[in-house]
Amino acid sequence: MHRHTIAVIGTGYVGLTAGACLASLGHRVVCADLDPVKVAELNRGDVRILEEGLPELVRAGLDAGRLRFVVGAADAVRGARTVFICVGTPTGPDGSADLTAVDAVVEEIRTLLEPDSVLVTKSTVPVGTAARVTAALGRPDVGVVSNPEFLREGTSVADFLQPDRVVIGSASPWAAAQVAELYAGVDAPVVIADAASAEVVKYAANCFLAVKLSYVNTLAELCEEVGADIGRVTAALGQDHRIGGAFLRPGPGWGGSCLPKDTRALLGTADALGVDFPLVRAAIDSNARQRTRIADRIARLCGDEDGSLAGVRIGLLGLTFKAGTDDLRDSPALALAVELAGRGAELTAHDPAVPATRHTELPAEINVVDDPHQAAKGASALVLCTEWPLYRGLDWPRIAADLHHPVVVDTRNHLDPDALSAAGLAWHGTGTSPVEPALTAV
Repeated sequence: MHRHTIAVIGTGYVGLTAGACLASLGHRVVCADLDPVKVAELNRGDVRILEEGLPELVRAGLDAGRLRFVVGAADAVRGARTVFICVGTPTGPDGSADLTAVDAVVEEIRTLLEPDSVLVTKSTVPVGTAARVTAALGRPDVGVVSNPEFLREGTSVADFLQPDRVVIGSASPWAAAQVAELYAGVDAPVVIADAASAEVVKYAANCFLAVKLSYVNTLAELCEEVGADIGRVTAALGQDHRIGGAFLRPGPGWGGSCLPKDTRALLGTADALGVDFPLVRAAIDSNARQRTRIADRIARLCGDEDGSLAGVRIGLLGLTFKAGTDDLRDSPALALAVELAGRGAELTAHDPAVPATRHTELPAEINVVDDPHQAAKGASALVLCTEWPLYRGLDWPRIAADLHHPVVVDTRNHLDPDALSAAGLAWHGTGTSPVEPALTAV
């Protein structure tokens, strides 16, 4: 296979993963970032993102001489046959994706791109971005391709190298073929489409998953009311090949860097075009209501039917939006914490990826501790928000002794109810009946 020279602009989750993985496939990759301190760290192999396998992949690329990091896009694109744009596209005030960073990169490199090179948008961008980039480039000798990413934080390396599919969209068959060549070492179907269809795919996939999660969370609420068990319901649902078992676990809501942003962006695009999309809007509304529902339940368990938690101490296990990442962006755990604090609760939280030294990134109402058992001391309830494996092995008898009331609210049904019951704790899961303390608990 002919190896390519590639430039990757942006070294966040997507850019750094893409660069390291492409280097592992044998390509020569130069990654660019605006932060000289970060560039120096990466050139030393110092990866500050919590992502399984990524530090090792970066180090391997550096050692093999196939991966390096530079300051600024201009230095990265010289001599590159393919250039990936992996900069941020945050949500703008109107809910649409903000393409300021994308536009800035295109303007900076448009005259520096090699003839017959390909410019690829890897960032999540709205429909029409490829056409927008093509017009801004004014370079008929440069192909423009949409190659959306489908990376899950915590498993991004595996998702890049072992994807369900690779989607490539372009008006230029030669440009699409050149990008497809980059993935020759990846065992996955390659879907070639027009650019607009490729751009829709990313939003369509994430919004579908968001709808599925909101559906399951509402179904869990129904199960609580009728005395059913959401675990048994979803196990049966997942056996239906038309539905599948993924994204059928209830929780405190969905969050992270993709689903909230992409649902708002798709809804904003639909609204701008006069397309009514009530299903996505309902999923967003349902997700926002989830934190209120859980907070109401915690308040009732702490003895206040009116929902107030004034002066009540609450312990939280988990702050990141899911296990396996240190990302706090749009975390449902944080959303729940803010809701509880707004009702007057005093919060003590633990997360293995959020040491107490990171407290400046969190709302002032949250006191972060480095030992999960400390979160339980004097609390009227201990609430599990993030499904970190270590929480299953905590010293539950010790926690039972430290809690002011023997109540554990497991928003993700992650803990072993029998182990908690044996320790003298009441387990309150999501979408299922509570398990009371065993009579023989010491």
